[in-house]
Amino acid sequence: MANSVTIFQNNDMEVVIMKIFLKVMKALSDPSRVKIMKMLQKRVMCVCEIKEALSIAQSTASKHLKILEEAGLIISHKEGLWVNYTLSDGGNSPYAASLIGNLKYWLDGDPEIMELAKQLPQIRRENICGG
Repeated sequence: MANSVTIFQNNDMEVVIMKIFLKVMKALSDPSRVKIMKMLQKRVMCVCEIKEALSIAQSTASKHLKILEEAGLIISHKEGLWVNYTLSDGGNSPYAASLIGNLKYWLDGDPEIMELAKQLPQIRRENICGG
């Protein structure tokens, strides 16, 4: 219990650690963001593919991706006209690393996750956005 008590001390480092932890936890507190993480376990995706898979607006998908990226759970990289999203290695946060690793084993039996996994091969950027 000593660790749970010290986290509330007014020490700057402990406050930073708590903020990093909360950012990761909040990022995964939304079902759409969890689904994005599960899809990115399967393959690299662009925002148009993610919005198509989740049947959400592109602006909503972009907001979710920004939250996940700021939490250190995913990374983006530009490839020509495309911005591709992949899972992070979690190197900047032990909390992100732990959750990314564990999420690989969680929720695979969830009906919504199973349906998304089944649809993923047909969701291709070339068919959605052109290119």
